[in-house]
Amino acid sequence: MTDEAIKTHPELSETFNQDEARVDWHDETLWWIRQKRDKSAHSIPEWEMLRETASQIKNNVLSDLGKYLVSFEEKALANGIIVHWAADAAEHNRIVHDILQKNGIGQMVKSKSMLTEECHLNEYLEQHGIDVIDSDLGERIVQLAKEPPSHIVLPCIHKKKEEIGELFYRHLGVPEGTSDPQILTEAARQHLRETFLTRKAALTGVNFAIAETGEFVVCTNEGNADMGAHLADVHIASMGMEKIIPERKHLGVFLRLLTRSATGQPITTYSSHFKKPRPGQEMHIIIVDNGRTIQMGRADFRASLKCIRCGACMNTCPVYRRSGGHSYHNAISGPIGAILAPNLDMKKYADLPFASTLCGSCSNVCPVKIDIHQQLYKWRQVIVKEGYADTSKKIGMQLMTFTLSSPVIYRTAGKAGRWFLKHVPFAVNNKFNPWYKHRDMPEAPEESFGEWYKRNVKQK
Repeated sequence: MTDEAIKTHPELSETFNQDEARVDWHDETLWWIRQKRDKSAHSIPEWEMLRETASQIKNNVLSDLGKYLVSFEEKALANGIIVHWAADAAEHNRIVHDILQKNGIGQMVKSKSMLTEECHLNEYLEQHGIDVIDSDLGERIVQLAKEPPSHIVLPCIHKKKEEIGELFYRHLGVPEGTSDPQILTEAARQHLRETFLTRKAALTGVNFAIAETGEFVVCTNEGNADMGAHLADVHIASMGMEKIIPERKHLGVFLRLLTRSATGQPITTYSSHFKKPRPGQEMHIIIVDNGRTIQMGRADFRASLKCIRCGACMNTCPVYRRSGGHSYHNAISGPIGAILAPNLDMKKYADLPFASTLCGSCSNVCPVKIDIHQQLYKWRQVIVKEGYADTSKKIGMQLMTFTLSSPVIYRTAGKAGRWFLKHVPFAVNNKFNPWYKHRDMPEAPEESFGEWYKRNVKQK
């Protein structure tokens, strides 16, 4: 484990915040995407009905997930798809490796799949001598930079075009100093074209799997999943077990919500259905648990499994926008990642549910109506009770409990705080005060609200 891997969100976000210009740009770009989402959503009169319908469909799936998974498997097998089940990330990775070994394949092209990021598939395969190239442009950029994605939809949102140009200069041979997005995109297109034509195995994710028909749907804007899957002799699809929807007719609800929530588009450029392998092709689907059944058993958190990975909660979150995706030290960042990660390892990710203002904006934009901010609040309670909370947080909460439990102590503390701010501000305005690191402390008021009220309102 690297030093970077064991740092907490406050430490990693402090590193990100050292580049103030980047933070401002990151914040403004994601808020612009959030505004696109709003305009697109408001253009549909039935938007809230779609959200409610999608939420209820997902509730139905989670209430009888076993039945839907078995139905999907039966139909997929009848369609000629080879179905695998993986209990955890390690088993998923072994299955992928075994399929490649069985077919004598040492090179694979992969389209965007957050599940494989969650399972650290690329690292596993590279350790076993398999060369993997990510074909999604954003994923390819972070792969060349030897970084994980910082956003589930926009993997390289943290990078500027000049930095991408430098990467492409070093790895793809574009002229030094190139930063024109059109030139960089064309360079990536030419680079990946040979990959698509020469790799005999392709891996895709799964956005939706339909229990009724045994087919699965992959949504992309670049067409790279289609290129890889249609040209390869072996197509492997990695699927989280919660990606099931009951019937094909339900797909229209989710497709109308997904991309509007993610980027403000009416629909993804490609919504590709895969039902059966073409003649001579092998098609595999790996259905992965990796902690999902544990989350199912947590009544307060099971609704997080309704997530369709649109990233809307990240685009709106004031903490994510100003701390960067890598500060979450987990494959899935932002508010939804802060709910999912502690389920996998409560001790390692105990810091993440505290990386929130609990403003509720994430819940307001979620297309499947997950109560994200409420779950973050509940995780905080669980983490404190289990003894995984940071020591400074525990001490702070104990002090606040002591202060707020007594009106006398509360009033005394208020007076003391105002006095220090007014007469010895350096006692508060220093590096030991986390608030002061990034904000100016307010001017001390002359009196508290209680004192003003007592002086101005006649007591009855």
